[in-house]
Amino acid sequence: MERLKIAIQKSGRLNDDSLKILKESGISISNGLDQLRSTVSNFPMEILYLRNSDIPQYLLDGVVDIAIIGENLLIEKDQDTIGVLERLSFSKCRVCLAFPKTFTYNSIKDLQGKKIATSYPNTLNMFLEENGVEAELHQISGSVEIAPNIGLADAICDIVSSGSTLFKNNLKEVEVISTSEAVLAVSPLISDEKKEILDKLQFRIRSVLKARNYRYILMNVPNANIQEVIDILPGMRSPTVLPLAEEGWSSIHTVIEKNKFWEVIDELQALGAEGILVAPIEKMVL
Repeated sequence: MERLKIAIQKSGRLNDDSLKILKESGISISNGLDQLRSTVSNFPMEILYLRNSDIPQYLLDGVVDIAIIGENLLIEKDQDTIGVLERLSFSKCRVCLAFPKTFTYNSIKDLQGKKIATSYPNTLNMFLEENGVEAELHQISGSVEIAPNIGLADAICDIVSSGSTLFKNNLKEVEVISTSEAVLAVSPLISDEKKEILDKLQFRIRSVLKARNYRYILMNVPNANIQEVIDILPGMRSPTVLPLAEEGWSSIHTVIEKNKFWEVIDELQALGAEGILVAPIEKMVL
């Protein structure tokens, strides 16, 4: 049987999060230090650890079948032929423009004629062209944020997560060009046999992603208020209701979106709900 080849970043945060979601999807990975390739013992898959910027070309050439990669890199490489199967909700960032804090920025027109240092020249060029602005680009790889401080550029265009690096280098974010997150991307040359393996992997990943957004909730409720509690719970189908040993009380079990729990907690307590427990969910198979 053929093995599905997946590429992930060789090192860094994206590598950690990619391995985490694969392991949560039941993929048994044993990779040693500085290993560039590993097989999976319990799933027909092979993992290649590659330099991030090389992954789009590997996908295009069919050297790898799928990859976990930052969406911003696909945009930079202008690879419309590489399909995006899943947005993975981690490694979120944005490609933005930043100036020194002392610069007074009013609009995009302030970029006219400026020197801009960037590792994303294509993304920046598209943005400038769309806004009718001409600027001088300096393409550099790594440590883009120091360019204004050493006189190489007036501004920078780079990926930003928390913004702490900009702050440390006395820069301020002035424009967001695009937002990005990790995605599961697929090669246009993937075979039908490997698509069947991919479908199984994608099913597992979706189950993990779904579980991350939900919580299992259980509580004790007076029988007289059960229907009212059920009516306000934004859960999946009908909750489970179990009688307690204490007469007149029942335990209600359900699943809700994690960000909606605090919206209903006051209403639940007003209806007499007690002993409310909220627990994470490992997998959700729907």
